[in-house]
Amino acid sequence: MNAELRTFRAPAEVVVRRSTGRRLLDRLLARPSAAALLGLVVVLVVFGLRSPGLLGSAGLAAVLDVAALMGIGAVAVAMLLVGGQFDLSIGVVAGFSSLLTALLVSQAGLPLWPALAVSLVAALAVGAVNGLVVVATGLQGFVVTGAMFLVLEGGSLALAANMGGSSRVDGLSGVPGWATAERVFASTVQLGDGRYPVVLVWWVGATALTTWQLWRTRFGNGVFAIGGAGRVARELGVPVARTTVLLFLGTAGAGWLIGTLALVRQGGVEVGPALATGFEFLVVAVIGGCLLTGGYGSTVGASLGALVYAVAREGITRAGWEPYWFQVFLGVLLLVALLANGVVRRRLQAVPRS
Repeated sequence: MNAELRTFRAPAEVVVRRSTGRRLLDRLLARPSAAALLGLVVVLVVFGLRSPGLLGSAGLAAVLDVAALMGIGAVAVAMLLVGGQFDLSIGVVAGFSSLLTALLVSQAGLPLWPALAVSLVAALAVGAVNGLVVVATGLQGFVVTGAMFLVLEGGSLALAANMGGSSRVDGLSGVPGWATAERVFASTVQLGDGRYPVVLVWWVGATALTTWQLWRTRFGNGVFAIGGAGRVARELGVPVARTTVLLFLGTAGAGWLIGTLALVRQGGVEVGPALATGFEFLVVAVIGGCLLTGGYGSTVGASLGALVYAVAREGITRAGWEPYWFQVFLGVLLLVALLANGVVRRRLQAVPRS
């Protein structure tokens, strides 16, 4: 009887204690921006020692000015990378939209703000076409936006030559609405020896908005799901097509904002090669911790990557080095980031998924 009433005890679970190094690595993997933060500390130390003026008020203002424009594009590209796509056309969208604004003002006689609205619609149309073609054909965004890059760059050069008469359109500072646009897109604040532009506010706002979208909304959950496993995300009811199109609309909108900021600050626009700029946004996002395979990354990391980019660029200039050393440094950073991405990808693939 006692044997019948004896309760069965399951064997105790074996607790595997992880080493301190393993726990630290797991924490770092949970924060895609950690590597970019470490890289920022390194470049600040290196170039701060080589050019002490870099850490002064004027040097800091110059660094932040470069980082802000790069960061606005990088956070949009980071969102797209997390969703498993690429966009090479963001730089040429910036040039095309600013050129369209300038031509509408100088040739069609539109006030500045209506011209900006038209160019915004045109930029978003480009993003919509990119997204819809990717969704409809299943092609990678790298291919689709590369083709769109060629279309827009050639079209911009043709528009500038046939309507403006040259590759540069300027003389816009006296048009209706210019004073208001200057306050919104080109105002500055003097602090010490540095002049800090309003583009910093746009950059911080873009980073905060995209971070909230990515980590605190259902849309962000969908972006991670699509980038990690698109077919599974579709089976689970994630609106893959709509999310993909919205991501391309985001990069196109960022391109329009970058072009508008440059147009108002410079009082005109000059059409030139944009492939390097578009590629640099991608490089900065990867330096910020985004995987090229999708499903992993952060917009905070992309902004930190923009700071790394800006500190290196300004530090090399102030140290008196030749400009080509910046390209060398950027290539080394990209190579290190890609190697780190490979390690992260293997670690993530080793984690069992339910």
